Amino acid sequence: MHADDLILFSQVVELGSFSRVAEANSLTNSVVSKRIARLEKELGVQLLYRTTRKLTLTEAGKALAQGARHVQQATSEAVDAVSGFGENISGHIKMSVPTISGDLILAEAVAEFCNNHPGLSVDMSLDNRFVDLIEGGYDLVIRTGYLEDSSLIARHILDSQWVVCASPACIARNGKPQKPEDLVDHNCLRYAYQTTGASEWQFKAKSGDYVVRVSGSFSTDDATALRKAALGGYGIAYVPRCLVYHDIRNGQLVDLFPEQVGKKLGVYAVYPFTRQLPNKVKLLIEHIRARYLAISHYF
Repeated sequence: MHADDLILFSQVVELGSFSRVAEANSLTNSVVSKRIARLEKELGVQLLYRTTRKLTLTEAGKALAQGARHVQQATSEAVDAVSGFGENISGHIKMSVPTISGDLILAEAVAEFCNNHPGLSVDMSLDNRFVDLIEGGYDLVIRTGYLEDSSLIARHILDSQWVVCASPACIARNGKPQKPEDLVDHNCLRYAYQTTGASEWQFKAKSGDYVVRVSGSFSTDDATALRKAALGGYGIAYVPRCLVYHDIRNGQLVDLFPEQVGKKLGVYAVYPFTRQLPNKVKLLIEHIRARYLAISHYF
């Protein structure tokens, strides 16, 4: 089966006649008719009732139409995603990214993008605050969390799962909490940069999510400092999994509640509302998204 025949069939359903489809694709009516007939032969079913006045879908045609429309939409989106990759792009992009993603992936990814496009320069700041895109003159911001400003557009990249973790030494010294509620009796290292609160740790249960309010001797708005404190055995941390992925894999930290942590935040590419997103920004978003998805298991 040819995917382009499915797309042609979807167009026939949408436009309602062979002649309109033929005109839209610079084909003859005969070619359109033959390609639909080929599709019917390959599927072994009749898709359309043809009369001199109109085309009517058969039951089989109705069943195929939705899938064919998805093929057409996916093809269009794929073409849009790479449009402009063969062009020389130039100019300047001002962007802001969170510190964890900046250290983990974005510094190298953005530098690589600049190297691939010699006429382009990027000013990338690492900042956990949700900066004012318009007032700050930002073209693009990568953020983890929630989007409330309706004047902005956000493209979802992936979701970031959080974990509760501690070093083996910390567990040996203070015992391992058996359930999230036991955390109230432990020294918890708190990440001050949290819109939901540094001391409110979210967990999952059959009846729905719930919060355990923790306390501890150390809090910080720097994720790297929090990771180092956890690795040093000074307490239990609640952090994005990507920050400690390798530490958990190599046994330096232990994931205490792998199935129960309720916090999962979306990672988004955010930009000001515009009728036509500049090509340079669109290509950078696609480049960043590909790099995120390549290590999606970290998240």
